[in-house]
Amino acid sequence: MSGLIYWLDLAGVTIFAFSGVIIACQSRMDPFGMLVLGAVTGIGGGTLRDLVLGVPVFWVAAPSYLWVILATVSLSILGFHYIHRLTRTFLPVTDAFGLALFTVIGSHKALVLGHAGIVAVLMGLMTGVAGGMTRDLLAHRVPMVLRQEIYATASIAGGVVYAGLFTVGLNHVPAIGLALATTLGMRLAAIYWGLSLPTFAWVESPEAPKKEAETGLSLPTRRKARVKMIRPEQSRRRKR
Repeated sequence: MSGLIYWLDLAGVTIFAFSGVIIACQSRMDPFGMLVLGAVTGIGGGTLRDLVLGVPVFWVAAPSYLWVILATVSLSILGFHYIHRLTRTFLPVTDAFGLALFTVIGSHKALVLGHAGIVAVLMGLMTGVAGGMTRDLLAHRVPMVLRQEIYATASIAGGVVYAGLFTVGLNHVPAIGLALATTLGMRLAAIYWGLSLPTFAWVESPEAPKKEAETGLSLPTRRKARVKMIRPEQSRRRKR
């Protein structure tokens, strides 16, 4: 089982590191910037997770992760003239695979250490989201997790599925497969159909003008504030 988790972890690091390289190219960064964004994306979430859990940071214990990042960035630099040919959906789809892998890895590590299911879900979310958030902030972009499309919700759902199946004692391989399918399926559906959760907005609207009974003069208009739920379809119509 540890071998499977290790290779899934390496796959997630490779995918996220490559997404960091793509963002670096779009932001016109030099090779060092590409390496920084690739490393931050690939190991940032796992580093924060291990620090919170109080265990040795995974890439310090196994430097092979650093070599994988270095190899990914180096190969990307050699083939830089192919990166611009990637479609617009390539980055979010690649990021979705990394999110699914890291969600399972983070949840599994917390559960193996004996933590509660809710902690495992949070560690899966942290592992999947933190590296990408740091990448986007360094590149002066709005992080994917803060955009309207379903992102963190997909990670939480996958973490819940894995924690639940792990708790009831299901074999690790089908548990991993179902959790990966949950996160990846939700995220890819959100990308394809533009699915998002409703948002809540603070809306102020002027009240109808009132007249004073004695003089008949209109009183100053006051603004009425309330919280309004905006459905995804309404939000999309406003953007158009």
